[in-house]
Amino acid sequence: MTNAIEIKDLRKTYKATRRRPGTEALKGVSLDIARGSIFGLLGPNGAGKSTIINIMAGLVMKSSGSVRIWGFDIDVNERNAKASIGVVPQEINYDAFFTPLETLELQAGLYGVPSPKRRSMEILETVGLADKANAFVRSLSGGMKRRLLMAKAMVHSPPILVLDEPTAGVDIELRQQLWANVRTLNKQGVTILLTTHYLEEAQSLCDRIAIINHGQVVACEDTPKLLAHIDNKEIRFRLDRELNAVPEGFAAYSATVEGRRVLSVRYRPGDQTVGDMIGLIGSAGYRIEDISTEESDLEDVFLQLTSSK
Repeated sequence: MTNAIEIKDLRKTYKATRRRPGTEALKGVSLDIARGSIFGLLGPNGAGKSTIINIMAGLVMKSSGSVRIWGFDIDVNERNAKASIGVVPQEINYDAFFTPLETLELQAGLYGVPSPKRRSMEILETVGLADKANAFVRSLSGGMKRRLLMAKAMVHSPPILVLDEPTAGVDIELRQQLWANVRTLNKQGVTILLTTHYLEEAQSLCDRIAIINHGQVVACEDTPKLLAHIDNKEIRFRLDRELNAVPEGFAAYSATVEGRRVLSVRYRPGDQTVGDMIGLIGSAGYRIEDISTEESDLEDVFLQLTSSK
């Protein structure tokens, strides 16, 4: 078995009610998520990401298609499939009168983990909550509560961890800590499925990324290959004196003047060269004092693939 999750032609249609019309949330989604990978599932609000996760978790019934989790079909081996994943939900939910240690012990009991095999303190150490093991959950900060959700999802040692917007609303320092936790778990062999609105997060963490829009997969490739789809760069030339307008010769380029002395040019490396631009600037009578470049990132790819559909 090379795939941790296999989704084939998954469809979900919500029936119409008196308050809302019928909605086709998923329109034939197919995804293969390799074992041991960090897989990013991206898309705008309402694209269908949460519906996919809820179907995997058994919270939503699919209309058609198939889902296999760690080799178990969710229709045939529902219990084994559910035991193979841990889901960290987007919403923070907790019992205010329990401690983190009691919370994990209760969660482990619900999953049928025998007392001698429970790893509650070890898990709290992993997510940086060992020193809060016996404090009431209501006294924890928002970031700590989010880390506790991750700990709850790990009590039955699932081979797959699903993180639904795990860093939503947390500060930069905590986000970095959560990223480190994700990388540590992945190195231990855990397959990670991550949904996030922070595109730099997906670009930094994920081996492979799928972008979903209006219930359909519009892209699914290894992260470097996905980024390569937009073959353009931006280069900025800081010149020796003020620019009143874009120099002659740049009509074939997407060039603008920034500030007083900076010429910004967006170009395709396969079609245009920096040497040509430098020559044009010299021909216009300017000298270059500094050059800086900026490559396309995942946000450019995301906007290109979702704004046109």
